[in-house]
Amino acid sequence: MTIQPISLSDLLSLPHHMIDMQKGEYIFREGEAANELYIVCEGKVQLSKTTEEGRELLLRICEQGDAFGEVVPFQLTCICTVSAKMMEGGTLAVIHKQQLEEKLLTDHAFSLQFMQWVHLQLQRMQTKIRDLILHGKKGALYSTLIRLANSYGVETEDGIFIHTPMTNQELANFCGSAREVVSRLLKELKELGIISVEKGKITIHDVQFLKDEIRCEGCPIDICNMK
Repeated sequence: MTIQPISLSDLLSLPHHMIDMQKGEYIFREGEAANELYIVCEGKVQLSKTTEEGRELLLRICEQGDAFGEVVPFQLTCICTVSAKMMEGGTLAVIHKQQLEEKLLTDHAFSLQFMQWVHLQLQRMQTKIRDLILHGKKGALYSTLIRLANSYGVETEDGIFIHTPMTNQELANFCGSAREVVSRLLKELKELGIISVEKGKITIHDVQFLKDEIRCEGCPIDICNMK
């Protein structure tokens, strides 16, 4: 039997309430108790972690239909290991831990789907950490560009056009690096003709170059993306 991934309708079938959030507002912060699962109905959310040096490391961007949260079912105490902040104002559906646990106990098909979803999130996080540790700042930037292409890229005659604008600081946050380092690496890629940038929007002219540089393992797009 094939188990289908958990869907927005599956999650929204659980008892929940809606909250409206403004741009820049925190949904939760590192160290707080985790008792809820969230679904983005409108807007964008960024998940990030603060390093010991005080630098922000962006881990994930959640958009409409994406679920996120640090809740661990059937565990008495859950602590948020990341922070969640609104990138754009919007609306979130909020599912309390108790409602999630009741559904997991009574609906075996849903339980399997939820386990599959959790495993997918772990795989995505592991590949991002792998790229950062094994390939350093350059590898982290190159893998971030590949993930951006997979998530927001459109094929054109010139290459893959990433329609979502990114500042050098935002790219640096995804890499856990300083803006100056990322600016230098981007300049090198532009001089090589690998990328071009116009009004903050990047076109990747040779994505294979980036993949070769980080010895890309060809992960499925479900894993190699910004979500």
